[in-house]
Amino acid sequence: MKNDTDNLPIVAICGRTNVGKSTLFNRLTEKKQALVSKIEGTTRDCNIGLVYWDRKVFRLVDTAGLIDARIISDRKKTSSDIDVLAQQQALDYLKQAQLLLFVVDGKAGLMPEDRELARVLRRQPRYANKILMVANKIDSGKLRSEAAIFNKLGLGEPCSLSAQTGAGTGDLLDAIFKKIDAVIDDNAEDKKEITAKLAIVGKPNVGKSSLLNALLGYQRVIVSDQPHTTRESQDIELEHEGKTIHLIDTAGISRHGHKGKGLEKEGIALSLQSLQRADIALLVLDLAETLTHQDAKMVEEIVDRGKSLIIIANKWDKIEEKNPKHWKDVIQDKLPFATWAPIIFVSAKTGSKVDKILEIALEVAEARKVEISETQLKKFLSRVVKIHLPAKGKGLKAPHIYEIAQKRSNPPVFTVRIGSRDDLHFSYVRFLENRLREQYSYIGTPVKMHVIKNKKKHGVREA
Repeated sequence: MKNDTDNLPIVAICGRTNVGKSTLFNRLTEKKQALVSKIEGTTRDCNIGLVYWDRKVFRLVDTAGLIDARIISDRKKTSSDIDVLAQQQALDYLKQAQLLLFVVDGKAGLMPEDRELARVLRRQPRYANKILMVANKIDSGKLRSEAAIFNKLGLGEPCSLSAQTGAGTGDLLDAIFKKIDAVIDDNAEDKKEITAKLAIVGKPNVGKSSLLNALLGYQRVIVSDQPHTTRESQDIELEHEGKTIHLIDTAGISRHGHKGKGLEKEGIALSLQSLQRADIALLVLDLAETLTHQDAKMVEEIVDRGKSLIIIANKWDKIEEKNPKHWKDVIQDKLPFATWAPIIFVSAKTGSKVDKILEIALEVAEARKVEISETQLKKFLSRVVKIHLPAKGKGLKAPHIYEIAQKRSNPPVFTVRIGSRDDLHFSYVRFLENRLREQYSYIGTPVKMHVIKNKKKHGVREA
């Protein structure tokens, strides 16, 4: 496994908190990926995206707001504090980057924190010669003239723009490509097709970020015991068995957070949006904790959106009695409407069985796309009604099924056509779904089946 964009130059956005770094990131990548808020310290994990401009491309990194200059000069010792971990992760990207976009707030003017950070960066040889200053929030001629004050930072003439409106971003991109080793993107239309889009979801603190790091094989996101460490969805692409997989790590989803206020609520809203962008949900469960009604609600959210499901039973290393059959029964008892979902017992901490996840995810991705011909469905219907006659819902008349037709794939949707006066019991519809899933290997995929009735014809008996 490797990142598909490892060969691209890195441009890192840095600066003090709340100067509009995440808004600039979203503007340049043309995606609403980074969580934007007026609350300082919103960004924790670094966001990474691709920026395309005039047939050229680079990797852009949105780092956490720098709040301690000692970290830049390597005088701050390692700590388990989340904010310090975020700062240290930001520092790693600053070291890797070919260019740093040092962002200041044109409306707020020159602040003491700007002076201190600029002073430390200038004194560090590894940073001093790769800084491009950006004066953000410049949305008027008056502010543009006042931006000259930032020349005092000794980082050169600022590039003035408004990330909110997009004004000036074209000039910024031109300036960036004058300072980095440009990579030409002649084959944009020939890029590898993404085989599977996976969203890692679950309650807070079940090990989602640890799982992502284990899948990637390196420390990509901050891991902490504190709930809601991850506030933003993280998008990463990797290759597995020659296939490109898009991974989305989401903020923890919980009933309290869904009804709450502030960053957690916004992060959870982004998580549900991220789930919409995925094809397959990796639902992470903490086996060391009791499964709850909230886990069942998460399955409902996944199925309602037509997403495939793989259940990741995490923290297997903490389980003394390692009996997969017993734990499978426990999970399926709590999640009875997802008995069709494969369950993988893993330890994100040790990496045990994590390699199985992508292997099964590729199988599920292919299963979602299976299309069944009209002839195959006729044979299927003929066979299943012999096994189990259609069960009636209301009334005395046994229902007659005229046909089963596939309306779409990815995810699979079928219609069952019955007589205008017939009524098919819901349990028989479930029976048909299960038989389809068994025969055509719809592994980990919800099969939706809609019952439709023949139109009533006045004076004409149904055939």
